[in-house]
Amino acid sequence: MSDRTPPTDRKFASRVDWNLMRTFVDIVRAGGIGAAARQLNKQQPSISAALKRLEDHVGATLLHRSASGVEMTAAGKAMMALCEDMLESARLMPHQVAQAIKRVEGLVRIQIVSAIVSPEFDEAIASFHRRNPDIQIEIRVSAWRQVLEALEAGEVEVGIGYDNSVRGSLVYEPLFVERQQLYCARSHPLFGYRITQPKELADEPFVLMGDDEIEAVTQLRRRYRLGTRVAGLAGDMNEARRLILCGVGMGFLPTPVVSAEIERGALWPLLHTDFEPSYDIFLLARAEPERNTATQLFIDEVFRRIRAQPRS
Repeated sequence: MSDRTPPTDRKFASRVDWNLMRTFVDIVRAGGIGAAARQLNKQQPSISAALKRLEDHVGATLLHRSASGVEMTAAGKAMMALCEDMLESARLMPHQVAQAIKRVEGLVRIQIVSAIVSPEFDEAIASFHRRNPDIQIEIRVSAWRQVLEALEAGEVEVGIGYDNSVRGSLVYEPLFVERQQLYCARSHPLFGYRITQPKELADEPFVLMGDDEIEAVTQLRRRYRLGTRVAGLAGDMNEARRLILCGVGMGFLPTPVVSAEIERGALWPLLHTDFEPSYDIFLLARAEPERNTATQLFIDEVFRRIRAQPRS
């Protein structure tokens, strides 16, 4: 079969068997024709024939087959992207139709890390509620590792948090970049001073976050031996802020969380901004779930608003 540019077929959509496209996706995801046949419980010749029919319709070779599996051609990569978009649209169709013809009821369970400040997320919740007033929204707060565990276990479908790795079972949508700074209270002797070298604070009493501490913060602390003298331990950001404000010790907090305290002079940032740990906060969802309509509509709303924001 030639790989030259095929003539445009204006009747392609009416002639092609859409099941062939699904089979093509199954072949690519399985890594080969034989593997796809086993997963689909079909004979290998029928899978090969389906691929041949689709290539005939398209007028181009989509896959190169070898003993180790298959490799997509340029045409195959384009076809794969289009097929995945169509399959996703088909999956969303019943949810969108349900929203159009009736008031959708249900429950959306969201698990997030503490002290999230995100206008886009708040606006998505407000907009979603206006459109779907009969859907209940439940928000649970936990350490970031527990957010990931709850998603992977299927206990929740939506999460907001941090991850120090990439899990194939989850979908990651960057929500914002968060920064942390080291703060002390007005009562602290170092209030009003800037520290040029973090190692100068190695002997200072610290408030630590335990399991909820972000890895970037942990790495910075260990590099400069900060927090070896523990004065307080908090289960989430809000309680860490309370202990720091009470003068128990200095500690790291996300910069957006303490804007009010900074403005009224209750907290002081000790480190130069070059030392501030930064990391991505993601909106997380399970990659291949059986979502209820309420949850799917909520994810659509949040993704739409996040992706509409200009990227710096």
